[in-house]
Amino acid sequence: MKRVLEPEVMDTWEETMAYDAMDFTEVNQAFVEEAIALAPEQATVLDVGTGPARIPILLCQRRPQWTVTGIDLSQTMLQLGASHVAKAELGDRIRLDYADAKQLPYPDHHFDLVISNSIIHHLPDPLHCLREMRRVLKPQGGLLLRDLVRPVDQETVAHLVAQLGADYDPHQTQLFRDSLCAAFTRSEMAEMLEKSGFTGISPYLSSDRHWTAKHPHAEKLNPQ
Repeated sequence: MKRVLEPEVMDTWEETMAYDAMDFTEVNQAFVEEAIALAPEQATVLDVGTGPARIPILLCQRRPQWTVTGIDLSQTMLQLGASHVAKAELGDRIRLDYADAKQLPYPDHHFDLVISNSIIHHLPDPLHCLREMRRVLKPQGGLLLRDLVRPVDQETVAHLVAQLGADYDPHQTQLFRDSLCAAFTRSEMAEMLEKSGFTGISPYLSSDRHWTAKHPHAEKLNPQ
């Protein structure tokens, strides 16, 4: 099935609130567990495409010595995320920046762990974003990427939407359908990761609708 682009940014309150109301609790918890396993007890983390900051909050609640910087290109997502962070009383450890994933405003080799959950499919060409992630990641740092995988045909799209979006309203259903159609295949992601310099990191199918690519921090590879 040919890829169909969707808007890069969710920047209306309708889209932002519809997205935040979708129940990603289970998949977010699984993502957080994987992230925790990839980095040491004390770490600086970059979350690319943080949205409403649900994942940084979960990370900081589980890892008291972690600090997380979340970036997004949606002002409304960042405003909502800031309210979630304030409610969780984690403003001293979570920083939210308005920034373009294709031009990250951070120095080289700055973060211990770079993570990104479901941002890649929003980008027309993710190669610039992936290269920026690699630039700001410390040489010994960890990486965790996850996103939707594009189904082989519209019949599979319809099946996934019916199966997983039964409780969605019409707007949420359309968001999910559009995201599936805008996603990349596992082989497309493998090629882009290689081109971006993330050699030896192979994406794999981690659910019926997701691919994952990850690499542990050096301290996790060689614990003292």
